[in-house]
Amino acid sequence: MHALAPTPLKSLKSWLDAAAGFFYPPCCQICRAARAEPGEGFVCPDCRRGVKRLEPPWCERCGLPFEGDLTAAFECSNCREMELHFQWARAAVAADGTVLDVIHRYKYQRELWFEPFLAGLLAERAESLLRDAPCDVIVPVPLHPLKKREREFNQAERLAACLGRAVKIPVDTRLLERVEYTRTQTRLDRPARAANVRRAFALRPGASLRGGRVLVVDDVMTTGATTSACAKVLRDAGADEVVVLTAARGLRGL
Repeated sequence: MHALAPTPLKSLKSWLDAAAGFFYPPCCQICRAARAEPGEGFVCPDCRRGVKRLEPPWCERCGLPFEGDLTAAFECSNCREMELHFQWARAAVAADGTVLDVIHRYKYQRELWFEPFLAGLLAERAESLLRDAPCDVIVPVPLHPLKKREREFNQAERLAACLGRAVKIPVDTRLLERVEYTRTQTRLDRPARAANVRRAFALRPGASLRGGRVLVVDDVMTTGATTSACAKVLRDAGADEVVVLTAARGLRGL
């Protein structure tokens, strides 16, 4: 019996894996010592164990973790002082140390081999969050066309596509668009972040929503200003509910 010839897609994947193995030997791209494979995002088990996963207790609205014992649900001061338009937001891990380094290298240095690692964190968190409350569609936070041309890809779109495949929820990149080229949020305080993105997003011409639960996906969340601005547009367009999931959560400067 003759073996089936590999499909073009599988052949391409094998070639890409081989090329990655040639240029980037199968070792961890964080510690540069332990073995790590492409399917792991070139992050070894020891470095993965060093990642700070976020667990309850946390703010019921934005998922900000709280150190200590809580006997009832609470809302953090950030959420009390901001008008947030999503029902809740959660993140997989804290945006510090290894994760922050990986995200910066992934976004700004195009080190895309980290994608399976980041996507895996998203899928791991989504599995428990969406088990009892599934969503109808995933919407990634859009980049402004100029910024996307500069960066050559939208990290939120790529991570959302990976998550959609993992949880079997459709991804729609044609609902939202970024209509204002805003300055980076990184060095802005909480009020400035909200003002910076207040009118940054809009529904694409011809797009519509007929109810349903929308999951907004991004790589990092800090105050929630960006994802809240997206959520407002989606709710105004007809979404019954908008929730947020990010790979990482910034814990400083709130």
